[in-house]
Order: sequence, then C-alpha cells, then structure tokens
Amino acid sequence: MKTVEEFLESISFDRRLYRYDIQGSIAHTKMLAKCKIIADSEGKKIIKALKEIEKEIGSGKFKFHPSLEDIHTHIERRLIEKIGDIGAKLHTARSRNDQIALDMRLYLKDEIKEIAQLIRNLQKSILKVAEKNIDIIMPGYTHLQHAQPLLFSHWIMAYFFMLDRDWERLLNTFDRVNLSPLGAAALAGTSYAIDREYTARLLGFPRVVPSSMDAVSDRDFIIEFLADASLIMMHLSRLSEELILFSSKEFGFIELADAFTTGSSIMPQKKNPDVCELIRGKTGRVYGDLMSLLTTMKSLPLAYNRDMQEDKVPLFDAVDTLKGSLSLSAQMLATLKIDKKRMLASLEGDFSPATDLADYLVKKGLPFRKAHRIVSNLVKETIKKKKDLTDLTLKDFKAYSKLFASDVFDTIKVEAGIASRKSLGGTAKESVKRLIAQGKETLRK
Repeated sequence: MKTVEEFLESISFDRRLYRYDIQGSIAHTKMLAKCKIIADSEGKKIIKALKEIEKEIGSGKFKFHPSLEDIHTHIERRLIEKIGDIGAKLHTARSRNDQIALDMRLYLKDEIKEIAQLIRNLQKSILKVAEKNIDIIMPGYTHLQHAQPLLFSHWIMAYFFMLDRDWERLLNTFDRVNLSPLGAAALAGTSYAIDREYTARLLGFPRVVPSSMDAVSDRDFIIEFLADASLIMMHLSRLSEELILFSSKEFGFIELADAFTTGSSIMPQKKNPDVCELIRGKTGRVYGDLMSLLTTMKSLPLAYNRDMQEDKVPLFDAVDTLKGSLSLSAQMLATLKIDKKRMLASLEGDFSPATDLADYLVKKGLPFRKAHRIVSNLVKETIKKKKDLTDLTLKDFKAYSKLFASDVFDTIKVEAGIASRKSLGGTAKESVKRLIAQGKETLRK
C-alpha cells in the first residue's frame, strides 16, 4: 500500500547520510576481499561503482523513490543495476542494523568536530570583546536586581568558561561515538570469518563495539550528544536573554547590529532582537529532540526495533539548530556596540557599594554579621530620606558606627569596589586579565 510505504520510508531524511553509507560500504568491501569472502576483482568493481553512485547523488542526478525506504536500499539497488550480481555480494556479512549504526556514528563524528570548532569560534569572539572593552563598568545582577558593580569583560568571560565545559563534554562524547559497530550484522554477529578491527581501522575508529547486540541496539551516543547540545543551547539562550534585556530601552547598555535584528510590520521605530529571540526559542526545540529520543528508547527490548528509525530527525534537527545558533552568536558578538556611559550611569544611586561598606567595617575589626546589619540599617534609612550614599557626610556614617573614618568615601566609589576584588576569578581588572590570558591559553591547546 502506498500509505504504508510513505509511513515506513526514511529516505526523505536519511539521504543526507549517503556519503557515510558509501564510506562504510567501501570499507566493508575491502574487508570482504581481504578475508577472501569475495574476489579482489569483485571488490574493485564494487568500490568503483560505489564511487560513481556517490558522484551521482552529489550532483543531484540520482533518483530517490519512497518505495525503496532508505538510503541503504537505494545505494544497493543502484549498485546492482550498475554491475549486476557482483553488487548483490556487498551485503554479505552485514545487516542494515549495523549499517545504520555505523552511518550515524560516522556522521556524528564529523558533526561533533565541526560543532567543537564553532564553539571555539564563539569563544574567540568573546575574548576579543572582553579584551577590547576591559575597562567598561556595569551593574552585576542577582535576582535581576543590582547586586555589585563589575566589569563588562568579567560578565562576558563567564560565558567563555560555560562554553569551555561544553567543548570538553563534546570531546568526551566523541570518545563514546568513536566505536565501530560494523560486523555486528543483525544482532548476533556473523558466521563469516570477517575482520571487524580491519574495517574499524579503515574508517578511523580506534576500537569496535564489543557486543554485537549492543552495537545495533544502542543509541546512547546520540542521546548523550543531544544532552550536550541541550546544555550548549541553554548557555546560548541565557546569553541571548541578556542581550535582549541589555538592548532594551530600559537598559540601553548595548545595541545589536542591524543584520541581527528586524523591524516591525506596523511600528517603524522598532528594532527587534529576532536572532536572540529565535536562539532562545529554538533551545526548547533541542530540548524536545533530547526528550523525543529518550522516550523512544525507554521501553525497547533488545536488539533493533523499527522505532529506532525515529532517531534521525531529532539528531539532524539538533545538529542544524546548534550549528546555526553558534555561528550567529559569534557574528553577533563581534558587531556588538556597547554604551559605556549608560552602563556606568545605571549604577548611580543603586547602593551597590553596600557590600564594600560592610567589608570596610570587617577590616576595621567588626564581625561580618554585625557589619552587615549596620550597613543594612544605614541603607534603609538613607533610602527613606531619598538620599544616596554619596550624599552622606562623615557624621552621617559615624551615626551608625564609630569605625567609619574619612577613608569611607573612597570605599563607596564604584571603581574602588571593583578594583578591590582581586581574588582568583574576581572582577578586578587584573583578575579579568588573568581570565582572558587563561582563555587564550585554552584556545592554543
């Protein structure tokens, strides 16, 4: 039935695996010839024809038919058309089960390498922005309320190290992707005297999946990648959210380049941060890709089940979404305009030096909890009087603690508070310079 054919087919999405399918078939053919399962001459004819088919698909001349279901069947059918019964020998000692597991691993190896490089490119953009704007002061937030002043470069470098964890996770995942399932056949191995290690070496795998059943029924490597992708997208979404907030009129800290914004269909003055919003929105899509495959796999008995055909769409979607989001984020940061005066002005009258006042009293010998209570009362009363810390006199300060002296006025300066935070990883300029140097060293590895 046509409706059943349409329901079963995967060629509409798995055709993108054709290069990997042919790559695996060539390695399998070489192994069959090496092990004397087919003649050398037959192996050469198969390989020549497979390379011709690859060119046909690449040039767009190849005809795809839903009735042939998947990319494996299409390539094998065309191979038999070209060289007859010799082509029918290609499927000796393998199954579509280990074939698709191989294709997916080969595909994901390449994509992980590319995504890892895109992460590095975004990290490079972050380093450039941080170094260029190292002296710019901005509010730091907790609960989206002004917390303590910090350097803009300190803020953006936080994303560098988030991404560095993402990069490391991807490489760890790569190690578990980098195993060859070829030779597992349908689930139980094969009676032919094949050489799995040989095909693994040909395909760039350091080792094989030990269990034939696990080789064809496992999709952990895809799920792990999707989990990694979800974390990366979460970090990009958080960055996008802050860029959206910071570019709003209420904040006015930054301006996004026109290339990454759009206008309104009705309001001519609008400059909407659409790229940021879509990265934020597409994050949910990648989460959905992860949940989709986790749900598909949760109750499957060993070994292969047709449900597993549903692994490709979420994987392809996550890969495409992630690559686009990483690439655009790097470009967007590289063109960011920062309003230094607006950022600094936003700190006026916000009482963010209050922690520095408490620390001042601690350094004078007061326990921190007592110092905290004193400064808390001072701030509350100052707000009631509709004043700022800079409006207070020394007499005003001493009304709360005799430990306050004339040097307190240096303490409440925003610049002094930032410069004092020299602890490892802190927001003092010299600490941020260390972070940037550490980032550069990371990228050189």
